[in-house]
Amino acid sequence: MKIINIISREMKLPEGGVLAVARMLDQGATIPFIARYRKEKTGSLDEVTIAAIRDRIEKLNALDARKEAILKSLKERDLLTVTLLADIQNSFSMAVLEDIYEKYRPKKRTRAQAARQKGLEPLANFLLVQSNKAPLHEAKKYISSTKGVDSVEEAISGAKDIIAEIINGDFDVRAGIRKLFLKTAQIRSRVKKGKKEDGIKFKDYFDWSEIAFKAPSHRVLAMLRGQNGSFLLVHVMPDEKQALRLIEKKYIKNQSRSALEVKSAIKDSYKRLLSKSIEKECINQLKAGADEAAIGVFAGNLKELLLSAPMGQKRILAVDPGFRTGCKVVCLDAQGQLLHHDIIFPHQGNGEKAKKIVLNLVKTYKIEAIAIGNGTAGRETEAFVKRLALDSRIHIVMVDESGASIYSASKTAREEFPDHDITVRGAVSIGRRLMDPLAELVKLDPKSIGVGQYQHDVDQQLLRKSLDDVVVSCVNKVGVEANTASRELLSRVSGFNDTIAANMVRFRSENGPFKSRKDFLKVPRLGPKVFEQAAGFLRIHNAKHALDQTGIHPEAYRIVERMAKDAGASILDLMEDISNTGKIDLNHYLTNTIGMPTLNDIIKELSNPGRDPRKEFQAFSFDDTIHGIKDLIPGMKVPGIITNVTAFGAFVDIGVHQDGLVHISRMADRFIKDPGEIVTVRQMVSVTVLEVDVKRKRISLSMKKT
Repeated sequence: MKIINIISREMKLPEGGVLAVARMLDQGATIPFIARYRKEKTGSLDEVTIAAIRDRIEKLNALDARKEAILKSLKERDLLTVTLLADIQNSFSMAVLEDIYEKYRPKKRTRAQAARQKGLEPLANFLLVQSNKAPLHEAKKYISSTKGVDSVEEAISGAKDIIAEIINGDFDVRAGIRKLFLKTAQIRSRVKKGKKEDGIKFKDYFDWSEIAFKAPSHRVLAMLRGQNGSFLLVHVMPDEKQALRLIEKKYIKNQSRSALEVKSAIKDSYKRLLSKSIEKECINQLKAGADEAAIGVFAGNLKELLLSAPMGQKRILAVDPGFRTGCKVVCLDAQGQLLHHDIIFPHQGNGEKAKKIVLNLVKTYKIEAIAIGNGTAGRETEAFVKRLALDSRIHIVMVDESGASIYSASKTAREEFPDHDITVRGAVSIGRRLMDPLAELVKLDPKSIGVGQYQHDVDQQLLRKSLDDVVVSCVNKVGVEANTASRELLSRVSGFNDTIAANMVRFRSENGPFKSRKDFLKVPRLGPKVFEQAAGFLRIHNAKHALDQTGIHPEAYRIVERMAKDAGASILDLMEDISNTGKIDLNHYLTNTIGMPTLNDIIKELSNPGRDPRKEFQAFSFDDTIHGIKDLIPGMKVPGIITNVTAFGAFVDIGVHQDGLVHISRMADRFIKDPGEIVTVRQMVSVTVLEVDVKRKRISLSMKKT
């Protein structure tokens, strides 16, 4: 309960809700399930809050594990006291815990340990008292050839080493110095000698400094990347004089000769031990904060991309463009199945043969939309297709093909299309992305999709966990059609894993489509617990039971059946006529386990059964007069699509094979702190070209109206 109390206090949440979340997570419940179907237990906590509770529980458990390890070490060395035990048990952060342990930590042979072995600890204590007695006279007592102390200077030096270690292990001093670092430290970067040319991409940080804990995450990560690449030297330090004064305030008592020696020990302690230790801690903290911010941006971008508007089930002709090697063309049916593949060369000769092939395919397969990859030759291929004067009802859409090549070479693609090469698989992926971005993008490692910032520099375990949360959340938010979903999509359903997903696909292949949610229980390894977690997120269109196509959980079917009976209507009547649900008095259906939040969700589902939360699909077209960066002129207003949102701005595809940047300062006519306030990935925008650097392939854009 101690952990629950801490989280409740920190997050300002009711203890009951936190406890309910902790218990359900411990029992294997997923975040989407808890957020959607256990609102009464949690007090309607959302997925973000539930994930935060999970993460804090993990951190506090890690803290408890570290406490146990420290206590074990202290007991083994007979150092544990009642006071020390209480201090350790009452510490609620890793930094405080490590500060308490600092002076007891087993160390490699240090200068202070060597001095103690030479019998110099009493001399160190003498100096700390700072009496009026001459320290040099006192030090003569400790000269001993047998102990390796050959002079007064050696004795004084050894005593100061002991004092330096005492100061470094002082809990109050460490806390004060840490506070000074957090409040005033500057992060400074300098170019390494002889690295100006090799590290030119870090030119902005060759001589840079700012207040460390106010520095934007992207600058922190950029500096640390430069340091990791051996181009920059990075330090995080406060004013040294201020730090020394802070320590002297505790340890300096007067102006005696002994006090001067203690001052010297303080300076040595700070420069050699304390500052290095706290600096490392602060850099780690800055890195963790920057990682969290960058991962948050990546996760937000990924969510927007996964929830991009789907065109839906259409017969698609998809093109993976190319110049020299030609354009790979595939035809897909409305379910995304491959019907035909070919190759055309529209950019060689007059393109007549390519024209005939495309027109024939459009007619033969009754094509409803054409998807064209936005890579090399994408705009030129789009122009070629538009010149064919196809039926105006056929949408011609440029599709972001980021990661398509990675998918086409993956094990998943090889298993799906064992008899086709990577060019065919890539074109299929482009076409399916137009139909349903979510269903296709779940097959990729999210890091390969290209909507992140410094994704290779951040904590990879935390990144993987965060992105996995996003994918699972999006899949379950949209819902999954049990009879057509791929194994990859099914594996992201609440409670499922890859094995259960594979069993699901195999079962429907061998036994035909599922007719009822109850049939899921026949799938190997899909037991009652998994069924409870997954059933509400799986849809069956044209199922025997009308509610099987909705997001209403089977455990609530009896409630809906009572509603229908009381209204003198069938369940289908409730679903087809919204006026029927408006007459229902929900107070009549409250139970000990089903409260008003769930009942309101049931009514929403009945009013719009199986609703897709994604936006309506809108076709987008680039400016037909612009195909390359050389076509751009400052002052032009052009349409574009946001491809990536970062902490410093947004990248926009304007159809010239090179994304332009709208800096955060040029996103609106008012101050913007976070680009996410203004734009999201895949948003259609109108931008003004400000500057074009053809040689460096850089395009500066603005979204300002004035």
